[in-house]
Amino acid sequence: MLDLIMQGITEIMHINTLLFILFGVAWGTIGGMIPGINATIAMALLLPFTWGMGPTNAIVMLCGVYAGGEYGGSIPAILIGTPGTNAAACTVIDGHELHKQGKTGLALYTSLNSSVFGGFFGAIALLFFAMPLAEVALAFGPAEYFALATLGLTMICSLGEKYVFKGILAGFIGIFLSTVGFDPIKGVPRFTFGVMSLNSGFDMVALMMGFYAISEMFKQAQELLGGEVFELKGDPDTHFPKWKEIKGLFKWNVFGSIFGTIIGVMPGAGATTAAFISYSEAKRISKDSSSFGQGNIIGVAVPESANNAATGGAMVPLLALGIPGSNSTAIMLGALMIHNVSPGPMLFINTPEIPYGIFVSLFFANVFLFFVGYMFIKFAIKITSISKPVLIATVIALVYTGAFAYSGELFSIGVTLAFGVVGVLLRKMEIPHTAVVLGFVLGFLMEANLRRGLIISEGSFWGVATASPISAVLLAFAVFSVGFAFVRGLRMSKAELS
Repeated sequence: MLDLIMQGITEIMHINTLLFILFGVAWGTIGGMIPGINATIAMALLLPFTWGMGPTNAIVMLCGVYAGGEYGGSIPAILIGTPGTNAAACTVIDGHELHKQGKTGLALYTSLNSSVFGGFFGAIALLFFAMPLAEVALAFGPAEYFALATLGLTMICSLGEKYVFKGILAGFIGIFLSTVGFDPIKGVPRFTFGVMSLNSGFDMVALMMGFYAISEMFKQAQELLGGEVFELKGDPDTHFPKWKEIKGLFKWNVFGSIFGTIIGVMPGAGATTAAFISYSEAKRISKDSSSFGQGNIIGVAVPESANNAATGGAMVPLLALGIPGSNSTAIMLGALMIHNVSPGPMLFINTPEIPYGIFVSLFFANVFLFFVGYMFIKFAIKITSISKPVLIATVIALVYTGAFAYSGELFSIGVTLAFGVVGVLLRKMEIPHTAVVLGFVLGFLMEANLRRGLIISEGSFWGVATASPISAVLLAFAVFSVGFAFVRGLRMSKAELS
């Protein structure tokens, strides 16, 4: 193992290679900061420029983009309540509240520290456990994926707080939205009403940008017209967190990183799922769960460490099995194939310098991420001093540009606007739109795998639930979580009445 690691270090320790990683991190961070332009799009834009590069330089640059992109989305999420990436939608919940309280520096630097921590954790797991973790991924079949998605959906109950039924209603809305498009089993269109652009379903970027960015901008515009503009009392605190605060979040960073690595290993789960599930479980076990959503710093640390740890986890099935676990790793697979490199078990035998070079590059990428992120934060904080009308107009323009760039269709702009209006209505009815997004993210994963599991078990739901110890335990825990949420909701309601 040590010899292979040294081969990887030798492969990376060239000034050109290090500069490629640094450029990738900076480019990815910029892409993540722009709403709608996520790590996948940033990587796709760079892919044509990798033709004349060596395979190691090409893939390590894309690794840098991947790491930077997942972090960059947290900056607008905290400052303006608009997630730059899908995974950063979870950071909005507590991060933006902290900014409103004047704790801007605490939120931004915690996001940076947690992202770097999660990135290092994922890189270490990738370095030492690539092959064993690949076996874990192979142990997950349709029943296990269905159970995992069901467990994740139990977060809907907690998102509703004392309005548990509103949370469940929001979750069902999200699940329904995930069914629009081609049936995953029969391949026939559903709920498209003859609109060709809906055959592939709603774009996640359009949906999230609508619910979070456009609805937030509409809300701020309404406040501006009504003379109720939110203003910080005094200048925001932009200082780096104290060592005591960083140390206090260590266990939560480990918690989020473990979830992020494990979920990242599972093909199709991704950083967004990792962020939401880790946030849900952190809220569930926290002694101060009622403060989540009101500016709890744990609500920033956990999802940010999870989504960056997922970058290392997602590389496991790509390199060890040749299976891209996300859109971003699919781009990396394309880069490898362009350079005649075939991922899979033989890659570690025939050309070990490439996978181990990639492993080592993730360590350098996260070192660079800390310094690049630190510089970007100093610049981004100035956004808070921009005129409110200019900021609203700029964000809306960027969101529409990102929605169009992601799909290449004007239809996506209309979808983004429509979900923005729906988001405003949900806010007025106090229905948590985050639960809608969670239902949408996990709905397809749950439905498709449930139906596959039912085919395997010849229509027996009990057969799906008990297909393996993993699925049985996950579903049992999901049932317990729902019951716990209901009991807590009833207690909160009784406490208010009394």
